[in-house]
Amino acid sequence: MYDDILVPTDGSEAVDRALDHAIRLATDHDATVHALYVVDRRIATANSGDLHDEVVDDLEAQGEAAVDAVADVAAEAGLDVETHIAHGTPDTEIVAYADETGIDVIVMSPEGKSPRERIRSLGSVSDRVADDASVPVFLIK
Repeated sequence: MYDDILVPTDGSEAVDRALDHAIRLATDHDATVHALYVVDRRIATANSGDLHDEVVDDLEAQGEAAVDAVADVAAEAGLDVETHIAHGTPDTEIVAYADETGIDVIVMSPEGKSPRERIRSLGSVSDRVADDASVPVFLIK
């Protein structure tokens, strides 16, 4: 039923909760785990001065560490894993990756924002992914 499972990651502890569920699901279905980190272009654009390249390099390094952490857990479980770093707006890139690579399900955790923070940021990434994805999205709290 599920051959390819996407785990978007930002390297936070919230991802660990979602990853536990994704690993169990992938093990049950002998699925490939896809780890995706998105370098948020809004952060890079906000730092468009002299530090732009340094900020992008730092975000890419954080992304490598984040997808490697997911890959290590998946590999320890004996699962196939693919990692990818994208550049753009996180929710848009997560949905696009899922569509372009034939993902069967997305497993992620809400960011844990307060109601006030959600209003200020126009919702969370996980809310927008759940609304826009063409595949099931498991939100693990």
